[in-house]
Amino acid sequence: MQHTFSNRTIAGQCLAQALSTYKDTPGLLVLGIPRGGLPVAFEVAQALHAPLDVFVVRKLGVPSDPEIAMGAIASGGVTILNDDVLTSLAIQPAVIKQVAQKELGELNRRETTYRGAQTMPVVRGKTVILVDDGIATGATTKAAVRALRCLKPKRLILAVPTSSQSAFQAIKPLVDEFIALSLPEPFHAVAQSYDQFPQETDEGVLRLLKLARKFKKKTD
Repeated sequence: MQHTFSNRTIAGQCLAQALSTYKDTPGLLVLGIPRGGLPVAFEVAQALHAPLDVFVVRKLGVPSDPEIAMGAIASGGVTILNDDVLTSLAIQPAVIKQVAQKELGELNRRETTYRGAQTMPVVRGKTVILVDDGIATGATTKAAVRALRCLKPKRLILAVPTSSQSAFQAIKPLVDEFIALSLPEPFHAVAQSYDQFPQETDEGVLRLLKLARKFKKKTD
């Protein structure tokens, strides 16, 4: 199952169609993983008439090759480690701690930047749709899922335009529903499923959150 999307906006619109049964569901909440997941999540939230917020997760990259995830941290103090990577590269605990401290600082910065004085929306008892622009290794997503589970949602749905098959199989048992529109094989990177895949910015995330809140007020 392979599909290429023009950009994140189009991918979000396609994802929203796959999630259409959740439209107007009471207690529905859409959470986007910034930065790249926000343009996708924005389209989903608008189509389903749901509030939108962020759920911040940071990959713990291997110092010699930051693209390789040795783990991840998420809101709520959740940390998961990729034991296979740690063992194969013989990464020491001190290195993990150093990288984790750095990424925790960035996680806190992003939460403050995106949410300001506002607190995170209540998750307990709600149907939560967690959205990202794609999943490669799955370390970041696993951290997000574990953190959200701690907040006791009624139902947790993970929705992405594209995912590696290995990540899909590993994460599917952790959520109530996992929707991935494209499972390309071989899977090289999330970007391979997009014609345009620019780096997202804090300003772009803030703009979409502001728009989402404005639309929500009009429909309340």
